[in-house]
Amino acid sequence: MSENAILDTSVLIDHWRTNRHAERLANLHLLVRNCSVVLAELWRGAREPEERAALDAMEKNLPTFTPTAANWLESGRLLAEIADGRGFAPAKLRDLHFDVLIALTARTHGARLITTNGADFELIRGYRNFKLEVW
Repeated sequence: MSENAILDTSVLIDHWRTNRHAERLANLHLLVRNCSVVLAELWRGAREPEERAALDAMEKNLPTFTPTAANWLESGRLLAEIADGRGFAPAKLRDLHFDVLIALTARTHGARLITTNGADFELIRGYRNFKLEVW
């Protein structure tokens, strides 16, 4: 059985805009799964009919992993730890919240999280271990 992977919002947007990840995606030997948090971020920015059609297809054709109640609660505790350790302002913690939820969802499902946003996810991984690949 192959390992599951969640593609972060950053990878998908970058790929759709530039096609720069085409070769890596074509050679990816992982089972790609949606994350409901990533889909929500993508829907928030989708303005064109073709973007919305692509999101509809993703929802229809790939299983979706969703944060559990435990993930939500842990996300708050984790952000409090980060705030204590790093002294981040509330605005930065809000910016990190969805990334924390994506990371915890990947962790819960044993999935590898693939992102181009290495800095934020490496920060999160310093507090909770999860499988991470930075492109």
